Amino acid sequence: MENDAATLYCPNENCQAANPLTHKFCQRCSTPLPKNYLWAVVDGPSVGNPGEILADRYLVLDKFLLLDTKPGLLALTPELDNLQPLKAYLRLIPYRLHVPQVYGVLFLTDESSHREILLLEKPPLVVDDKIQQVHLGSELTTAWRDATSMRQLNWLWQIAHLWQPLASEGVVSSLLDSDVLRVEGSLVRLLELRFDTATSPELPQLGQFWQQLVSGAKPAISEFVDQVSLSLIQGKINSTDQLIGVLDQGLAGLGRSQTPTIKIITKTDTGPSRQRNEDACSPPSGTLVSKPPQPTALAIVCDGIGGHEGGNVASNLAIETIQQQVQQLTKVPYDHIDPSLLLNDLEKAVAIANDKISQRNDGEHRQGRQRMGTTLVMALPVAHEMYITHVGDSRAYWITRHGCYQVTLDDDVASREVRLGYAIYREAVQQSAAGSLVQALGMGSSTSLHPTSARFMLDEDAVFLLTSDGLSDFDRVEEYWETEILPILVGEANLANVADRLVEIANTKNGHDNVTIALVHYQVQYWEPEITIKAIIPESYSTKSTVLPSRGTDPTLLGGPNHKTQVIPDTEPAKVRSLPLQWIVPLICVVAAGALGLFVKQLRSPSGTLPIFSNPLQTQNPAIEATPAAPSLANLSRGWIIQTQRQIPLNNNQSLPPNSFLQVIETKPNPKPASGDFEVHLQRCSTKPATPTSANPQNPQDTTKPLQQANNKLWIKFSQLKSFGVLVSEPNQSLSCDTLPQQPAIQLPAPDTSPT
Repeated sequence: MENDAATLYCPNENCQAANPLTHKFCQRCSTPLPKNYLWAVVDGPSVGNPGEILADRYLVLDKFLLLDTKPGLLALTPELDNLQPLKAYLRLIPYRLHVPQVYGVLFLTDESSHREILLLEKPPLVVDDKIQQVHLGSELTTAWRDATSMRQLNWLWQIAHLWQPLASEGVVSSLLDSDVLRVEGSLVRLLELRFDTATSPELPQLGQFWQQLVSGAKPAISEFVDQVSLSLIQGKINSTDQLIGVLDQGLAGLGRSQTPTIKIITKTDTGPSRQRNEDACSPPSGTLVSKPPQPTALAIVCDGIGGHEGGNVASNLAIETIQQQVQQLTKVPYDHIDPSLLLNDLEKAVAIANDKISQRNDGEHRQGRQRMGTTLVMALPVAHEMYITHVGDSRAYWITRHGCYQVTLDDDVASREVRLGYAIYREAVQQSAAGSLVQALGMGSSTSLHPTSARFMLDEDAVFLLTSDGLSDFDRVEEYWETEILPILVGEANLANVADRLVEIANTKNGHDNVTIALVHYQVQYWEPEITIKAIIPESYSTKSTVLPSRGTDPTLLGGPNHKTQVIPDTEPAKVRSLPLQWIVPLICVVAAGALGLFVKQLRSPSGTLPIFSNPLQTQNPAIEATPAAPSLANLSRGWIIQTQRQIPLNNNQSLPPNSFLQVIETKPNPKPASGDFEVHLQRCSTKPATPTSANPQNPQDTTKPLQQANNKLWIKFSQLKSFGVLVSEPNQSLSCDTLPQQPAIQLPAPDTSPT
């Protein structure tokens, strides 16, 4: 119960009036009053007594639940190096749909102690404004019995997707803790992170945890859950990719008992401050599309870059190209669709659109800031799934009766800083150039473009909102979703009227840019199947490796004056893209090299922000294809070259940055052979910019030269290398720290519990 005597201070810095907690708008200036509920991570029985005000701003609602009464102020933050556990939260920002993010730190000092309490925002809560009550969402184990069979498998599917990224950060124990594992409607939400002990849990432990759920599983899937959990325990399922594949089959079977109805409407407007509209959308603005009777429902929003005869051309060309590609994809019956391949194909469609725009730029000799481009976000509902793909700062939101969730992460500098563990998001967005984009369609070849694709299981009515930053800036979606979009789900609002209202809000509350939106209303009719779903466990499984690198691109490549685009004929099918290793460079390395370049955002109005890292629900990374003739990783031996794709923490509180080159000196068996792991002795190599003559006189474009660093050696477990997603190249006679590999790299498989 909230303290009626407490006050909520207006976030408007020119007002800051005190308001009763029951008010939604400031009684003096009418500014919306956000209620930021926070979860306190603290050792001890509680953070304070209910009704107590901590640090002159945090109202204690329950043992570990707080309300920030001064939401307009930044929370205090520590030196990140002094609070190592905090970095796991930051690096997991691509998974913020499930993992709470850091709000700040509460410093409490008394006569005998000094405490630093981590504050997490948007914990899994149930808020009842009518009676002014707030309480934690249900534990998954408690809500399990009352869920449909579709939702039960959906929850397990989400846990399977979270297993590897959480294991990489040493917090996979969170998925085995019933107190931490909460649910919010169809979503799995973590209350906080539980850090692994010296021995990290593995998939058999997950099977043991799931075995406890068998008795409460619905009759249609009881045998299925029992089979899957036993297969995990026995090692028959030994990778998360294999587990996800089995769960996909079960969900596909249940999906036949679910009938969706989909309606899409779009709206675009020039806005009050622009002379022309550079945005574009599909279906055309004002058009209502229903499936059925239409065979395909596809929504696209593009926000053009480049001014007159630029942005509008790019955005319309992107939509035209992607429509053609997706039309071919959706001709395949759902029963024959491989979800991971569909994700890959959607990204290929985006790549083709990118190259067509880039061709146009090259053909018209557009360079630097004159190059035209566009952001993109699209939604493709297929059976019981929603596929979201995007590039740039246009966003996708998922609205259910339980909340509004931003399912895309902005492709901007602020997000990258958080992902690399350098800053808390609330602070990062305050920095100069925080909203600068690091990629958009049309700025260069598709080989340097990394769209993010995700898929979401749908077992309840939902609305997906796609929007340009004309609406999403200044948190307008978070501010108005409950009053404007939620009524769609309860049958109190018309889809077309809501679209008009959102454009009106964008123009009156923001008004600085064009605005374009698409609303996708997904309605579900579901009945429990009478048949029993059985699990099909393959005897042998060839894993589709999941790599979780930073997917940011070098900003100097966006619109570089000498960057030419590969010509894609209209008849050429989507190509398989490979990611040049020298382009996977974190922003910090670019700064060190003195090559900051131009950000795409400089071409636009100073607003807005979207994701540069691989999406939490992505099942494979099409940017790097495994070499068919890849040698067995069990033969990893002296001379192999390894390139890291993610930051690897070391035991001495240091870390190995992304894009580091390492050479294997020797391998040593683990003292515990049953673990299937072994240790690798590595020598670190590095690259730095050099003159063309010192790098490669025959190739002036090659301006990097490997340098050997003396006494820069380390031991690391092979499983840790796998979990951080690395590329390796087989040795040859000329391969050493002084010669980077020229042959194609191969992709390491996802971490698993089987012997290597």
